[in-house]
Amino acid sequence: MPTELPYAADAEVSLSYDELEVLRLQYEKEVEAGHVTVQTKFNYAWGLVKSPVREDQVEGVRLLQEIYRAEPARRRECLYYLALGHYKMGNYEDAKKFNGLLLEKEPTNLQAHSLQTLVDQRLARDGYIGMALAGGAAAIGAILLTGLIRRATRK
Repeated sequence: MPTELPYAADAEVSLSYDELEVLRLQYEKEVEAGHVTVQTKFNYAWGLVKSPVREDQVEGVRLLQEIYRAEPARRRECLYYLALGHYKMGNYEDAKKFNGLLLEKEPTNLQAHSLQTLVDQRLARDGYIGMALAGGAAAIGAILLTGLIRRATRK
């Protein structure tokens, strides 16, 4: 099933300040008018997720979660961008969860597979870093314990 969602590599490409500002102004105009269309909210959330600013990404994910809960017809699109937003914020487990839900619905979705590869790479890297830190801490603990034992046996 072809899809128009961008490949996950596009996650690193941000909108310009002016492009995001156009989306922000449209969203705020509709908020002030008392009715925000789903498309405007989605476009703004999409732009925020693509922002390099973490606060924008958090707000984008929040808006996407609102759309996901309120608009069943938009859930598929929201799943991908929720996964993308969590990936960009470093919430790899949440990214994997949302992306997995999308892959359950669309097992051949190339964008979701691309994002899954990126998420898995980050999780593996973080796992290696965690193991290295734990190994280093264990080595330091062993050295300290050995020093304490030697001191105790000298007395």
